[in-house]
Amino acid sequence: MECTKDSALVRTRFLILSDTHGTEFPLENRPIQDADVAIHCGDLTEESKMEEFRASIRLVKDIHAPLKLVIAGNHDFTLDIVAFRKKVADARPPLDPALVREVYGEYGGARQIFEDARAAGVIFLDEGSHQFLLENRAILNVYASPWTPSLGDWGFQYPPAQGRNFEIMKGVDLVITHGPPKGIMDYTESKQRAGCSDLFGAVARARPRLHCFGHIHEGWGAKMVTWRDQLTERPSHFTDINNERSIVVEKLSGFRQSEFDTEESKGQKSQKTEHCRRERCYAISHCTGDANPLQFGDQTLFVNAAIQGTKEHPLQLPWLVEVELPKAP
Repeated sequence: MECTKDSALVRTRFLILSDTHGTEFPLENRPIQDADVAIHCGDLTEESKMEEFRASIRLVKDIHAPLKLVIAGNHDFTLDIVAFRKKVADARPPLDPALVREVYGEYGGARQIFEDARAAGVIFLDEGSHQFLLENRAILNVYASPWTPSLGDWGFQYPPAQGRNFEIMKGVDLVITHGPPKGIMDYTESKQRAGCSDLFGAVARARPRLHCFGHIHEGWGAKMVTWRDQLTERPSHFTDINNERSIVVEKLSGFRQSEFDTEESKGQKSQKTEHCRRERCYAISHCTGDANPLQFGDQTLFVNAAIQGTKEHPLQLPWLVEVELPKAP
C-alpha cells in the first residue's frame, strides 16, 4: 500500500469477518481481495469441536493477507478452559472422557491448533493490548477482547449486572471484540439492544480508528460515529454521539427488499447485491481523498462483520475496509 499525502500515514486494508461457526465458504464465495490484515472476531465454531476449529483455520489461512488476527467468541468455549471444565463437570449423565477428548480435544487442545497455524500468519489474540509492524510499514496498535455479557453457560461471558472493565488504551488504532458496544449495530430480531454498555464507554473514551465485532448476526453493517467534544461521566449512545455528523455506511436493510420499496429502490438493491456478490465482500475506504475520510480522535468506524445470516440469506458479506495508520519511524 502506498503512503497518503500525509507521509506519516499509510493506507491500510483490513478484511474483516466474524461468526463463521465452523462453516467454510463455498469456493465461489471466498474473499479474493488482498489485504494487509485479516480479522476474525470470534465464533469460529458452532459447538467448539476440534474439526470446526480446523475448518475455520483453513478458511482464515486462505485469505490473502500476511497477518491474520483471530479472537474467540462465546461459542468457542473450549478456548475458555474454566468454562470448558464446568460444562464437562455439569453434564448429566456424565460424559465419557475418551469421547470428550475425541470431539473437543484435551484441555488446551484448541489453543494448540492456533499455535500450529502461526507460521501461516495466524495470530490468536488474548484479551489485552498488542502491537504489530505490518508489511506495509504501518504500526498497528490493537486491543482485543472475546468477552460478552450473558447469563448463559458459554465461553468468555460475564453476568451483565457484574459489568466488565475493558482496559482500552487511548489512541489505540483497532479494537477487536466479539460483541458490539451497546447502541451500535446491536439490535436483535426482537428489537432489543444486546450490546455492552461498559464496552461502549471504554471505546468512547479511547476513540479508536476502527472497532470491529460480530455476535449479533442481524446487526451486520457499518457506521461512522462522530464523538461529542466532551463525554459524559458514563458515556452512552444516547448522550455522547454527535448524530448530525455520524453516518450509517450500510446495514442489511440496504440489500433486502421489503413491501415498502419502490420499483426504483428494488432495482438499486438488486444491483448493489449483485455487485457485492461478484466482489465477494463489501468494500469501503475512509482515507485522505475519500468522500468521508476518518478523522482520528474525533471519529470511529464501527463494523459488525457477522457472516452467518438467516435461512433466506445464509451468508452475509465480509468487509474490506481501508483506513490510514501511522507509518513506522
